[in-house]
Amino acid sequence: MPDGRRPCALTQGDPSGVGPEIALQAWLRRDRAGVPPFFVLTDPAFLRRSVQQLGRSMPIEVVTPELATGTFARALPVVPLASPVAATPGRPDPATAGSTLASIEAAVRLVREGRASSIVTNPIAKHVLYAAGFRHPGHTEYLAALAARPGEAAPHPVMMLWSEPLAVVPVTVHVPLRAVPDALTVDLIVDTGRIVARALRDRFGTPNPRLAVAGLNPHAGEAGALGREDEAVVTPAVARLRAEGIDARGPLSADTLFHATARAGYDAALAMYHDQALIPIKTIAFDDAVNVTLGLPFVRTSPDHGTAFDIAGQGVARPDSLIAALKLAARLGDGAPSEP
Repeated sequence: MPDGRRPCALTQGDPSGVGPEIALQAWLRRDRAGVPPFFVLTDPAFLRRSVQQLGRSMPIEVVTPELATGTFARALPVVPLASPVAATPGRPDPATAGSTLASIEAAVRLVREGRASSIVTNPIAKHVLYAAGFRHPGHTEYLAALAARPGEAAPHPVMMLWSEPLAVVPVTVHVPLRAVPDALTVDLIVDTGRIVARALRDRFGTPNPRLAVAGLNPHAGEAGALGREDEAVVTPAVARLRAEGIDARGPLSADTLFHATARAGYDAALAMYHDQALIPIKTIAFDDAVNVTLGLPFVRTSPDHGTAFDIAGQGVARPDSLIAALKLAARLGDGAPSEP
C-alpha cells in the first residue's frame, strides 16, 4: 500500500438520502474529529453536484484505493463506479438501486482483495431496493451473501450496536414482536453468543468477554409466572455458553440491565428482540452509536441511523455517527484477524 495504512471503503448508500452530505461533512471534520482515511465508492460527478447543492466548496479527487490515504489530507478521495449516478435529495427512486448495490459489491470486493481495511456502509432504504427487484431481506443479509465464497453457505451475521458506554446485540432483529417467542431458540442464542464473544476477543481486544443475557419477559419470567420462555429457552442457552467457557449470565431482568452500575459488569448485552436492545443504546448514545456486523470475514460498520430523506440535501444532517463508524472500522480493521 503506497500511501501507508489501508483506508476504509465508504459506500454511497441511497444517493437520495443523507449519505452524500454526511460523507462530505466527515471529510471536512477530518482534522478536528480525528477521522481516519477513507474513500467513497460513488460517481464523482454526482458527489461534486452534491457539494454544489449544499453551497459548499471542497476538493474531490478520483483515486485508486492505494492512493486514497495519501490523498485524504488534501481532497476527499473517490473510487468511481462504472455508471453515473443521478439522484434528487429527499426523493428516493428505484432507478438508483443499481448504483447503491454496485457500491456495496465494490466495497466487499476491495476489502476481500486487501485494498481496504474495512467497510463502512452509508444508509440504504430497503423499500427502494425492493421496488427494483432486490431479493435479500436487508443490507446485512446481502453483505453476508457477498461474503460467501462460491459453494459456501453465507455466514451468520450478528448486529451489534456499539458505543463507549454500552454495546448491545438483538438476538432477533427485524421481526414483529408477536413473532419473537417463536423465532427465539436455544441454538440462536448460543450461536449469537459465540459470535459476540469471539468478536469481542479477536476484534475488540477483550481477553475474557462478559456477556449479560436479558430475559424475554418482564422480570425474566418471574420463575414462570410471566411466561415460560426464559426457563425453557434462555436459561439452557446461557448454560451451554458457560459450558463452552464463555462468561455469560442470565436471564437477567431487562429493566435493571442498562443503568451505569449494571453496565460496569459486562462487555456486551444480548437482548431478545429489537427494541429491547435499541431503546437503551439510543437513549444513552443517540449520536455516537455505531452498527457493527459481527460474524463476517471482514469488518463492517455503519451509522446507527437511516436515510433521513426528510432532511436530505438541507445541510443539517449530523455526521457524528458516521465519524464514529469510520473510527471504529479503522480500529477494528487495522491488523485485526479475520473472523472465520
